[in-house]
Amino acid sequence: GLCCPGRDPACLSAGRRPDGSSGPCYCDQACARTLDCCHDYAQACPAIPCVVSPWSAWSGCAEPCKTTYRVRSRHIVQEPRNGGDACPALEERAACVEYWSRQGAECQQALIPALITTGGFGKARKKRAAADGNGRAGYCVQFQLVALAPGCLQSQRWHTGWMRQLREGHRVCVECQQPALQPPGQHCRGDGTGSHLNQLLHWQALGNHRCKGTWRRIRQLDTCSCPSAHSFLFI
Repeated sequence: GLCCPGRDPACLSAGRRPDGSSGPCYCDQACARTLDCCHDYAQACPAIPCVVSPWSAWSGCAEPCKTTYRVRSRHIVQEPRNGGDACPALEERAACVEYWSRQGAECQQALIPALITTGGFGKARKKRAAADGNGRAGYCVQFQLVALAPGCLQSQRWHTGWMRQLREGHRVCVECQQPALQPPGQHCRGDGTGSHLNQLLHWQALGNHRCKGTWRRIRQLDTCSCPSAHSFLFI
């Protein structure tokens, strides 16, 4: 008739154990781990697992204009008893970025992930811009690649093969040209303008959502001379 919570050496009886041996046996929750329960423990003290509520809705980002996190939570509806399954985590966090301040102003460009594609499309862009009468020169930005997802090296299709040129530690050159130049500052989105020295910035390859990573902005070049092997374009 005993069902003791936790570990309680006083919760003691005498009789058979589940393995058929006789002697002192216990009726506390710990006996399920130490294998010295009384033979009828499972029937007299059935294991009751922890029950938790559904997840709450996700909160907003912890801070605007920063790469930070959001939170959701749940609470315990039924505590575990008699060796039942323990409660799972009651809080969960996920990465989060908000591009607008609490006052509704747009955050600095440094937070916006850069969308990039191969520099091979640059010549066609320039021909189109010349035909449209918009000959405004762009600029280039050098970055140091810090990390990239394995999906970049698994790009096998012809239109994503250029992603295999991306390597951690390499310097890359990314050109900003029409029509990606955005008013009013005439910058490409995600070019790292306004970022701090050594700040990690994010990029995403166009055409393969699994190819993404981080880099650090080194400098801006008003006259572009990007090598073809590691040349890319802002979208």
